[in-house]
Amino acid sequence: MAQRLRPVGPEFAGTAPVRLVFTRDMTAAPDAVFRALAEDVASWPEWFPAVSSVRPTEAGRAVRLRGGTRFEETVLSARAPEVYAYRVDVTNTPGARAWVEEWRLVPTGAGTRVRMTFALDGTAAFRLVCRLIGPGVGHAFRNAVAALDRRLGQP
Repeated sequence: MAQRLRPVGPEFAGTAPVRLVFTRDMTAAPDAVFRALAEDVASWPEWFPAVSSVRPTEAGRAVRLRGGTRFEETVLSARAPEVYAYRVDVTNTPGARAWVEEWRLVPTGAGTRVRMTFALDGTAAFRLVCRLIGPGVGHAFRNAVAALDRRLGQP
């Protein structure tokens, strides 16, 4: 059953009780990465295998993951080419109470260092599960960013 989460701001990415932070370098430039994240949302399933669909909404995005997890999100920050962050407003994830995902893009030579933060709060069981699945989430993130890098490197 879907539930409405507590509205939090972008600062939650730095203060959440559970923070999962992952990084990966890309050869693509920050502008290209930002466009893929913030402007070409419908293409996410092509490079992020966990995502089955993304469609823009008035406030942000509606996302479905493989396995049935759903999110209604509000974009909190879209400062090209530095940061793209969104808050989960509604989800069917049990125990979740607040959720922000933040993508930070930092130039590295001709490429980009991508830092993704999952900022989470919820019941004790939800927080524990988030910590336990952290390595798997990190693996999925790194694979997705590598796939995006290959996609952006194509002519």
